[in-house]
Amino acid sequence: MKKLFLILMMATVALGLQAQGQGPWQGQRRQHQQQQQQQFSPEKFEQQMQEYMTKEAKLSEQEAAKFFPVYKEMHDKQRALFARQRELANVKPCDEEGCLKVIKESDEIDLELKRIQQTYHQRFIKLLSASKVYDIMKAEQHFHRSLMTNWGRGNSGSQPGRFNPFGQWPQQQQQNHQRQQRQQRPQR
Repeated sequence: MKKLFLILMMATVALGLQAQGQGPWQGQRRQHQQQQQQQFSPEKFEQQMQEYMTKEAKLSEQEAAKFFPVYKEMHDKQRALFARQRELANVKPCDEEGCLKVIKESDEIDLELKRIQQTYHQRFIKLLSASKVYDIMKAEQHFHRSLMTNWGRGNSGSQPGRFNPFGQWPQQQQQNHQRQQRQQRPQR
């Protein structure tokens, strides 16, 4: 009798939650919809990063027009090396010789990335003053750090006043922020 009563109570609660749109399957569907809304856009990310760096380093339109094509060229070269690093990290060799080979190749990639960075920093200094290049480097670091901090908190850069490479409109950002605030409040 107790088991029957317990089953009926659980069914009643489940139906009540479903009617309110809060059943477990509803939450998964809602989460999937939010993920679709927050699809990462590389173009939007690049645009927002450039805007942020331009603003923080106080670049003029002419300076930005000279700088960013060279900057993009550097990142395109680095991207191929990052892809190779990911390949190396995804598969562990089965013997000592293979592991040693991966370690050496990984170290070579790191060195090549630094050589590319050094070469392009010298090119940047020919285009802009050293202080502007320094400000750009700091702005880039801050942009990435803030993005990772927001992503790590699970809010995908959706805090109001922050850059957002996930393509949400300000109204959606505000709604998400308010929803997160409500979820964080202790229930009474």
